[in-house]
Amino acid sequence: MVDLTDECAAFVREEADGLLHVFVPHATAGVAVIETGAGSDDDLLAQLDVLLPRDGRWRHRHGSPGHGRDHVLPAFVPPSTSIPVLGGRLQLGTWQRVCLVDTNTDNPERQVRLSFLAG
Repeated sequence: MVDLTDECAAFVREEADGLLHVFVPHATAGVAVIETGAGSDDDLLAQLDVLLPRDGRWRHRHGSPGHGRDHVLPAFVPPSTSIPVLGGRLQLGTWQRVCLVDTNTDNPERQVRLSFLAG
């Protein structure tokens, strides 16, 4: 899990009001708005391991053992989210952070696409 909040805030700093759209163009990654640092991020990863075990049950079999579960992850953690922006500031709750969630160990490089829709 990688916290993208600071990068997102910097991206909209010069904007007025609108929506920030965060998109991960990968079949095995998602974007979560979640509290970090207090254990919720670790809880999310642990529950993904419970829901999507890294074992041989998956029909999608290329890559490392259990890699098929990585391709199911975006059904639980979607590959995009939108965040309201007012006066160039993300309108996140006190503890909310924007995070990339990627359990795929076969490909360590990821892109995140940010776009802004003025409103």
